[in-house]
Amino acid sequence: MVLKEKTLLPNGLELEIWDRSRSIAADTVKVELLARIPVKVEAIFFPAKEQFDRFVAAAGPEVRYEYRLERTFVARNAADAVFAELLNAFKKDALPYLSKQDFAQRLVRARCREVAAQSFRRPAGDDGGNGK
Repeated sequence: MVLKEKTLLPNGLELEIWDRSRSIAADTVKVELLARIPVKVEAIFFPAKEQFDRFVAAAGPEVRYEYRLERTFVARNAADAVFAELLNAFKKDALPYLSKQDFAQRLVRARCREVAAQSFRRPAGDDGGNGK
């Protein structure tokens, strides 16, 4: 995995673009772009300090936005051009959304919902104590 670029967004977050491309065969490549934004979890994202503390205890002090684009069976000599095409498409489509001032808070809230949903799931074989 190779870090291709870092971009400071207008909202203060840093977008990382990674090249995760790899060989499939002697003359073909799987071209994969990974976009990543690390987001520090802040207490101001939560209505109460207790919710912030519970979330950080469950998920940690940082969450990440990640998005992948890929193309398989690309001719080796076209890999750089395909990566550039994927990068341009990602930037055109995603940068306006990722640059919004409330992006970090929205991402943390979404992860908070995911953590809450996971805590309500029962482990396999758990019948909830009703023997059924």
